[in-house]
Amino acid sequence: MGMDRLDWCSQPAQPLRGSVRVPGDKSVSHRALMLAAIAEGDSRIRGFLEGGDTLATAAVLAQLGVRIEAPSAGERLVHGVGLHGLRGSPQPLDCGNAGTGMRLLAGLLAGQAFDSTLMGDASLSKRPMRRVTDPLASMGARIDTRDGLPPLHVHGGQSLRGIRYALPVASAQVKSALLLAGLYAAGETDILEPHPTRDYTERMLAAFGWPIEFEPGRARLQGGHVLRATDVEVPADFSSAAFFLVAASIVPGSALKLPAVGLNPRRTGLLQALRLMGADITIENQRESGGEPVGDLAVRYAPLHGIELPEAWVPDMIDEFPALFIAAAVASGSTVVRGAAELRVKESDRIATMAAGLRTLGAAIEETPDGAIIQGGKLGAGSVDSHLDHRIAMSFAVAGLVAGGPVRINDCSHVATSFPGFVELANGCGFALQALA
Repeated sequence: MGMDRLDWCSQPAQPLRGSVRVPGDKSVSHRALMLAAIAEGDSRIRGFLEGGDTLATAAVLAQLGVRIEAPSAGERLVHGVGLHGLRGSPQPLDCGNAGTGMRLLAGLLAGQAFDSTLMGDASLSKRPMRRVTDPLASMGARIDTRDGLPPLHVHGGQSLRGIRYALPVASAQVKSALLLAGLYAAGETDILEPHPTRDYTERMLAAFGWPIEFEPGRARLQGGHVLRATDVEVPADFSSAAFFLVAASIVPGSALKLPAVGLNPRRTGLLQALRLMGADITIENQRESGGEPVGDLAVRYAPLHGIELPEAWVPDMIDEFPALFIAAAVASGSTVVRGAAELRVKESDRIATMAAGLRTLGAAIEETPDGAIIQGGKLGAGSVDSHLDHRIAMSFAVAGLVAGGPVRINDCSHVATSFPGFVELANGCGFALQALA
């Protein structure tokens, strides 16, 4: 669809009710495709995220000779070609806007016999790639960049060797790229992190039968084993569920079910934060899928109070701060956030953008260099800017549920890439959200 200008208007709503199945986790969807592609046998993926980024990764794998069928929406049947079955493509491999896709594929392609060129859209072409190409080079890979930026030209036919590498900056994408290269490397690849990042790749490698040892902050594996096909149920994305957790917590009388949500401890800091604020959220039917912990979340309205957010939780909820800011703005008392400077370099400066929008709606919020102090109270009507940041847009849609009048959110066309069908799902459980073209 074209990125035509699209605004939203969110109005005060009745209690939210029902069951909301949010889209599948993007990080797990990318990795399930890649590991299934180089496994022996056929893997079925359910709950696959039908989003631009993951579709780009599927298209790249198809270009490399992997047959991927889509029997129904959210389902993929991947016919694995084995560790050495990928075939080179003379055409560039287009990763679209997917930074995860490009960085992981760089690791996967570094050990192949053929050359590849990875390219992306205008936005991806500005994202730094040295953090992944430098450590891959120390494993023996040869990857040319445009001064550290895409496109990446990956030379085939290199002999990779395992390395022990301490990541200078914690990054699940860089760690994952090195582990994927490590599948093709002689000896042991041992990755150390300055603080623990999400361990999707490690859990999924284990689910596909590759021997790997990992604990928070460290992962190591040997080259030369085999991946065996397995079926993966991609958990519903916790970051997408976050908006509904906050919404049902702040609209009186609400009770929502969120089935099959991914509960990886590196992702669920917001769950702890909301509970500390007094939220009523229970986990039912806990289980594991594709190595990932999954559970059904039941959330009921509860009066929230402000908190001093423990800094240790910040890395495990970095994408959920816009939603947390809305909860804090309507809680009783003040909420203090520290140690979250990384929010200033996300899709927008999320501290400044959320502060500006909340002030427009009458909230008292003081920005600090690495966080904010938010005084809870009542929100009024107003018009806020999303700054083309999907999480900001969805957070203010939640704010509109409890504001004193309509909240208009400018420019929400980009939400479809991360959360297709958000407006329909939200209105299905009781939001009053209108799209204004």
